[in-house]
Amino acid sequence: MLIVENLSKEYPLFKLNNISFQLPKGYIMGFIGMNGAGKTTTLKSMLNLVKPDSGTVTILGKDVADSEVEIKQEIGFMLGEADYYSKSKVKKIANVYKRFFKEWDEKAYQNYLTRFGVDESKMISELSSGMRVKLAIAFALSHKAKLLIFDEPTSGLDPIARDEMLDLFHEIVEDGEKSIIFSTHITSDLDKCADFIIFIRNGELIANTSKDDLIADHILVAGKKSDLTDELKNRLIGFKLNAFGFIGLMHKNNMLDTEKLQTEIPNLEDIMIYYNKEEQK
Repeated sequence: MLIVENLSKEYPLFKLNNISFQLPKGYIMGFIGMNGAGKTTTLKSMLNLVKPDSGTVTILGKDVADSEVEIKQEIGFMLGEADYYSKSKVKKIANVYKRFFKEWDEKAYQNYLTRFGVDESKMISELSSGMRVKLAIAFALSHKAKLLIFDEPTSGLDPIARDEMLDLFHEIVEDGEKSIIFSTHITSDLDKCADFIIFIRNGELIANTSKDDLIADHILVAGKKSDLTDELKNRLIGFKLNAFGFIGLMHKNNMLDTEKLQTEIPNLEDIMIYYNKEEQK
């Protein structure tokens, strides 16, 4: 479905460095990293909206650089909320948007508007931030796309709307023919729905694996300050001190049988936070 190989892009103060990963049919991939890590640069490079310095992106067996127009008929993408002509009505914007897609499905589009509660008689400026996100997603979903690429699709949505959106993502990939990759800072959304995780930091790939394997490979440990020896610090990815001692993250295979530390299974947010602490180390 999607193959990214050695994707690189250099700016004066930032470099996206040799990012590679694959997404097969029928799965959801979460894309995580702190602000400025390179998530949006990666997604835009995949879509040829940013010209990468090197690397290739293959979607549905076709090279994006060679077949961009053809490929974009078969993918849906959302890079932020719908921010079109603010004084135009939703219906007018949709009438322009759908002309670009040979497989536009008006019935599906109207169903998504109803499902999301978007009023097409309103102007874009009259929609809340959350409603503009929903409108952008409705556009992306309404031309029978096989690959969906979303940048922060649940941003601006309330918890109920986010949960409904994640249910929709599951519905989309159920037939095993479509896939979704989306970036988010709300890692609890990925805990609920992601099959694979791409984790980048400062333009470098930190993890490219299944969500379950990423979590299973790490462990949270806690103990007294006296337990935090230099040798243990070297084996921790990152740690935080508190009034009772410390909490840290390590690879599970770095845990020694002789250590009498409290342990806990981390979630994706823990992993992001403590990898950031690695930089501070």
